[in-house]
Amino acid sequence: MPRATRTPATRKRKKKFLKRAKGFWGGRHRLYRTARETVQRALAFATRDRRKKKRAFRNLWVIRINAACRKNGMKYSTFMAGLKRAKVTLDRKSLAEIAVRDGNAFKELVQLAKKPR
Repeated sequence: MPRATRTPATRKRKKKFLKRAKGFWGGRHRLYRTARETVQRALAFATRDRRKKKRAFRNLWVIRINAACRKNGMKYSTFMAGLKRAKVTLDRKSLAEIAVRDGNAFKELVQLAKKPR
């Protein structure tokens, strides 16, 4: 009886990594071991950065809202507290978009946040 090898499974496993390493520089797309290491590292970075992206965008929105608030003579924290008091439920992404695209609408929001309750 012939000796049973696990060649098909091994080849499939190796091809999977080499396929993912396509476009990498030098031996990183040619040599299995270095390709595997590089792909695993890349996947780890991708996982980490998917979470980092959310933080980075929120940070950008806060900066944009703050800049628009200062332009209208108000601090960011005061503005957000005023909106909460006025029961305006716009998220930071929407507020940042309004601040960038429509200055007059943002000015009205600032006036709404300034009203004492």
